[in-house]
Amino acid sequence: MPASHRAWYFVERPDGEPTLDCFDLRETDRPTPTFGELLVRVDYLSVDPYMRGRMRDSASYADPWGLGDVLEGGVVGEVVESESPEYEAGDLVTGRGTWSDYAVVDADDVAPVDPDVAAPPAYLGVLGMPGRTAYFGLLDVAEPRPGDTVAVSGGAGAVGSTVGQIATLNGCHVVGFAGTDEKTEWLTADLGFDAAVNYATTDDYRAALDEVAPGGVDVYFDNVGGPITDAVFAKLNLDARVAVCGQIAHYNDEGVPTGPRKLPQLIAPRARVEGLLVSDYATRFGPAREQLETWVANGDIDHRETVVEGLENAPEAFLGLFSGDNIGKQVVKVGE
Repeated sequence: MPASHRAWYFVERPDGEPTLDCFDLRETDRPTPTFGELLVRVDYLSVDPYMRGRMRDSASYADPWGLGDVLEGGVVGEVVESESPEYEAGDLVTGRGTWSDYAVVDADDVAPVDPDVAAPPAYLGVLGMPGRTAYFGLLDVAEPRPGDTVAVSGGAGAVGSTVGQIATLNGCHVVGFAGTDEKTEWLTADLGFDAAVNYATTDDYRAALDEVAPGGVDVYFDNVGGPITDAVFAKLNLDARVAVCGQIAHYNDEGVPTGPRKLPQLIAPRARVEGLLVSDYATRFGPAREQLETWVANGDIDHRETVVEGLENAPEAFLGLFSGDNIGKQVVKVGE
């Protein structure tokens, strides 16, 4: 095992959209685990839109990265050194790690990876944080009912694609928004969405919704914000529920966009809008994981990962999230 390894450091706060200048790849001493920790050789690491908020020097639902910090994120890898009786060398685990060749993780915060259920990258997507976000955000916050029309922005992302499939399993009519014909075809042909709208080639989102959701929208799962959300708000039905998971359309904004006020559109339908953080459901992660694994193993939920090869390309993989490069979950393959 080498005495040193590569790690990405956060070195510059961006104004607007991040650039490669925000990141610096360095050769540094390989970390050493202490009692209760594991040294994991990172096979795959996750890049996620919420990380943009950690690049700001201000409070958010996730602590900001400090300049000079090693970048953090979800990882899947093999235990190479264990200081915990719960795991031994050779075990495959997933948990919170770093953008690096090796990561030290707390044994209490990892979970085993079963490659017989799904390939390891899926444990950063449908079987990881995005899958749990979809599970709790839809079932607990949006409370879908059989026959509901469910609209999902960012439908071809890791969260949105899972939301739509869970909604289908619950007897809903599901409509997704995505940014390419390839993505909309994936939603309808492979994932079972009833309809999908390519927002990149659609000039009038309200008219598009009239076609795919003529009876209006009962549940809106919002990953994006912006004009798609403005259009959906105008189509909300009586007693509609809106789960606000993300606002990627605004993550690089330096100011807070105001624009036309949309709240009056919630009055007549008595709609409920609720934000969600998956960390609030930490005590229930185990049952959710078991249900998601069952759905995946049975073929009830399909998934896809966009894999970028090489730790050296992790920043490009992250930046690609904001231009819609990924279908499904965006991950970086670090090692074999």
